[in-house]
Amino acid sequence: MTALRATRTTRRLAGAAAVALAALALTACQNGTGLKDGGAATASDSTTASPTPTGATSPAPSTPAPDSTKTGTGTGKATGSGTGSGSGSGEAKGGSSDPAAATGNRVLCNGSNTEVTVQPVARPLNHMLISVKNTGSKSCDLTYYPVLRFDEMQWAPAPRQETHPQAVVSLAPGQSGHAAAMLAAADGSGEGGTTGQKLTIAFQGRTPNSSGGASATPSLPAKGIYYDSSLTVTYWQQNIEDALGS
Repeated sequence: MTALRATRTTRRLAGAAAVALAALALTACQNGTGLKDGGAATASDSTTASPTPTGATSPAPSTPAPDSTKTGTGTGKATGSGTGSGSGSGEAKGGSSDPAAATGNRVLCNGSNTEVTVQPVARPLNHMLISVKNTGSKSCDLTYYPVLRFDEMQWAPAPRQETHPQAVVSLAPGQSGHAAAMLAAADGSGEGGTTGQKLTIAFQGRTPNSSGGASATPSLPAKGIYYDSSLTVTYWQQNIEDALGS
């Protein structure tokens, strides 16, 4: 029985092998009649490509039109010709903060265009007021301070620097300017006291100690004016109060 079973099993295996060989032979015959052997798969065949719609194209790099680029040459130029000439003459008239520049309508005050008076005052003690009135037709400037000389005096009284004004005193026709002289020291410390009978007042020019024109010789009181070595004078002022320091 065992031998019989082994014989049957062997036959079955042999039959299965025959069927397999027949199938392979059939496949070989079909390849000869036009069926294509796929062959080995390649890397490119294993990649699935996305279908591209018919008529679609890949976008090309944007290339600007030749005329739209920023680089280029141009022959356009702005040409224009014009001849314009202007000439004019005129004077800028007006007030000037520099008296030296105002030589047209303003002149120096001096003995030829002013009336000068002197008057001793009670206060301050031992002081004399000097007044100058513009009698001319133009405005005049009183520059710096008056230069005083009694009789044949050989020295000039010093100016009091603390009385230097902010600007040159200018007098319109009919207006007056003032200065004051301290004739003698109140404490009697002055020396060489004497009485002057004649007074000459010199005017200065645009620069210190220069001549401003004609001098003035105002009238003095009949008894004269007493003075000593402490005689000093203020700068010209616009009003009496500033001149006398009150």
